[in-house]
Amino acid sequence: MRILQLIDTLNPGGAERMALNYYLALKNEIIFSCIVITREKGLLSKEIDKDSTFHFLAKKNRYDLRALFALKRIIHENSVEVVNAHGSSWFFAVLCKLLGCKFKLVWHDHYGNSQFLDKRNLQPLKFFSRYIDGIICVNEELKSWGLNRLGFKKRIIFLPNFILKKSKSKSELKGNSEVNIVCTANFRPQKNHIMLLEAFDKLNKKFSVALHLFGVDFQDDYSEKIKSEITKISNIYYYGEVENIIHFLNDADIGVLPSNSEGFPLALMEYGMAELAVVASNVGYCRMILGEFGKLINPNQIQELIDCLSVYIKNKELRSNHGTKLKDRIEELYSEDSVIKNYLEFIKKI
Repeated sequence: MRILQLIDTLNPGGAERMALNYYLALKNEIIFSCIVITREKGLLSKEIDKDSTFHFLAKKNRYDLRALFALKRIIHENSVEVVNAHGSSWFFAVLCKLLGCKFKLVWHDHYGNSQFLDKRNLQPLKFFSRYIDGIICVNEELKSWGLNRLGFKKRIIFLPNFILKKSKSKSELKGNSEVNIVCTANFRPQKNHIMLLEAFDKLNKKFSVALHLFGVDFQDDYSEKIKSEITKISNIYYYGEVENIIHFLNDADIGVLPSNSEGFPLALMEYGMAELAVVASNVGYCRMILGEFGKLINPNQIQELIDCLSVYIKNKELRSNHGTKLKDRIEELYSEDSVIKNYLEFIKKI
């Protein structure tokens, strides 16, 4: 089987990490696995930019013919049978099909605002769905949306995100606080950094604690507000985009994700693999990922966030116990082996 992963960028993010994970995991499972980035390489591409099966199109706009014909050539020269298009890259794959390129198209739906699916732009997808041969959804809500709203009657499946086995190496976090809290989330309103900063400001006055933020700064009004608040509070460190986030997580104690909306957040699985105690909002599949070995809060409830973080800050033994058991849970339920097996079975049926 010959499969191509297609995505717009490899900037740090959930969909981008999963496109990379599928590419890497499949290299040992099938005859041929390659990955094509259409618009921007991104930081994650440094992990694979020497691979002969990594391609970058440098697409300039939505209908860039040079990039489109380059994609068609890659598919033809490598006898690609299946294009797995992640997120919005499905449209470029459809254009390639309209040029007469023959392949099965699988759309990987990573939509993160699962609580707001009724506001999702439906028409382009519905019109072009005739060119999509299968859909992979990262949660059951997206699968239901595809069946009922998109009217997709072909093959559609829910497959959870998965985590690759990572190194145990450490990269030292800044500061010298006793307890280090990390949040890996791009600066988007749905991630609710503002509430996290307000909660941390109160915790910082009671405990020896530091907050470490990782993620993309989009340099918009929301990002500027976050950065402005950071300057007012001590012991907060912003690292931006980093390579090998797991190395930093290995030096932390608590992982937090106070989002208003999530799909199947890869960040929680990365926290778990680093054996962190975790506090997250009870949205999307956060409860399914954490099980009994983490703390869930209701969205936008700052006092709940403060209380849950306080419990972990004060109780090192509880942090260690929950972190160890969460890692075991993730390795059992969300390993690459089980997900890739189901993925290949699904692909073979298309």
